[in-house]
Amino acid sequence: MRLSPAFLVPFVVTVPATAQAPSPAERAEAERRERQRELDAIKNDLARANAERTRIETEIGTMRADRAALVRSGIEAAARVRELEGKVIESEARLAGLDGREAELRASLDERRDLIAQVLASLQRMGRRPPPAMLVGADDVLKTVRTAMLLGTLVPEMRDAVRVLARDLDDLSNVRRSIVAERDTLKRDMVSLDNERIRVEALAEARQKQLATSEQTLDAERQRASGLSRQADNLELLIGRMETEIAAARRAAEAARTSVVARGPAATDRRAQMAALQNAGRMNPAIPFAQTRGSLPMPVLGTRLREFGAQDGLGGTERGQSFSTRPGASVTAPADGWVVYSGPFRTYGQLLILNAGGGYHLVLAGMDRITVDLGQFVLAGEPVGVMGDAPPPAAAVTTGSSQPVLYVEFRKDGSNIDPAPWWAPRGPGAQTNERVRG
Repeated sequence: MRLSPAFLVPFVVTVPATAQAPSPAERAEAERRERQRELDAIKNDLARANAERTRIETEIGTMRADRAALVRSGIEAAARVRELEGKVIESEARLAGLDGREAELRASLDERRDLIAQVLASLQRMGRRPPPAMLVGADDVLKTVRTAMLLGTLVPEMRDAVRVLARDLDDLSNVRRSIVAERDTLKRDMVSLDNERIRVEALAEARQKQLATSEQTLDAERQRASGLSRQADNLELLIGRMETEIAAARRAAEAARTSVVARGPAATDRRAQMAALQNAGRMNPAIPFAQTRGSLPMPVLGTRLREFGAQDGLGGTERGQSFSTRPGASVTAPADGWVVYSGPFRTYGQLLILNAGGGYHLVLAGMDRITVDLGQFVLAGEPVGVMGDAPPPAAAVTTGSSQPVLYVEFRKDGSNIDPAPWWAPRGPGAQTNERVRG
C-alpha cells in the first residue's frame, strides 16, 4: 500500500524537531542578558521621559503668564489622555482575546500530539520504499503488514485529521502575527500616553504656581484645612467648616454664591453660554449647574461598580457612585467650580470638593494625587487628579475591586442627589468604559 505525498507532507511539516536543552551556564548567560536588556530599557525610558518633560516645560514656560492658555492646554491634554486610555483598554481587550485563542489552538494541538506521533511512526514503517522482506525479521514483516491493514481503514479519517490540523496551524500563525501587531500598537499608545501624562502634570504645576500670590499663606491654610478634616465627622460638616473658617475656601464659596451666569431669554441665554464655554479664561461657570443635567462629562474612564441608592455592603445605602479605573488614570472636573477642599479625609483617600454654585457641591474621592488647590476655579474637563495603583481600603472592602476606585458624590444644599442623570449620554465608543479590568 502507498500513501500519496499530499497525505504525507502535512505530518512531516507540523512536527517540531526536539531542541537540545540548554546547559546551566547557557541559562545563566541568557538570564544575565535578559536582565541587562530590561535595565537598558528602563534607562532609555527614563531618559526619554526626562527629555520629554524638559521639552514640555520649555513649551509651557512661554504661556506661564497666560491663564487661559494654560487652562485650554490642560483640558486638551486631559482629553488626549482620556482618548489614549480608551485605546489602551481596547488594545488590551483585543490582546486578551488573541491570547485566549492562541491558548485554545495550542491546547487543541497538544491533545493530538500522541495521535500525530503514532501516525508518523506508522508512516515511517510504511515508507514509500520499504526494505525487502528478506532483510528483515518475520516479526517486522508481520508488524508492517498489520500496520498496512490498519492504515488502510484509517487513511480517510487521517486525511480529514490532517486537514483540520493544517487549518489550526494556519490559524495559529495568523493569531501570532495579530498578537505581534497589536502589541506594537499598544506599545506606541503607551508611549504617547506617558508623554501626555507628563504634559498634564507639567501644566497642573504651572497652574498651581500661577495661583497664589503668597505661598506661605496658602501653606498655612492647607495646614488649617488638614486640622479641620481630622475634626469633621462627615462631609457635610467638613464642607460647612471649610467654607466658613478657611479663607481660600470661604472666598471660593462667596464667588460661587455671587457668580453671575447668563440668564436671559432662552435664545440669547444659550448663545451667551456657548460663547462662555469657548472662553478658557472664564472665572465663573459658563452654565448654571442646574442646567447641566444630562451633559456633564464623566470624570474618569472606568467601570461603574456601585450606583446611588444601592446597598453599600455595610448595612446602609450608597450616597454616590463608584467607578473602577486603570492604575494612574487621569481624573477631570465634571463641571466648572471652585475648589473648597483638597486633601486626605478619613477613609475616602484623597478628597476633592468643588462648589459648583447654586447650592451644589461635587465630591471626588479615592485619588492618589490631587493637582488643584484651595480656592482654585477649574473648568469642566480640566485635569484635577490622578488615580493610584489600588483602591482605598474602604473601597476595597465595599466594592470588592482590586483596581483603583473613584467615588463620586453630588450634593444639593447639603443633601445627596443621584449623579447618574447628570452625565452626558455615552457615544458608540463609550462601551469601553464597561470593560476596564486590566
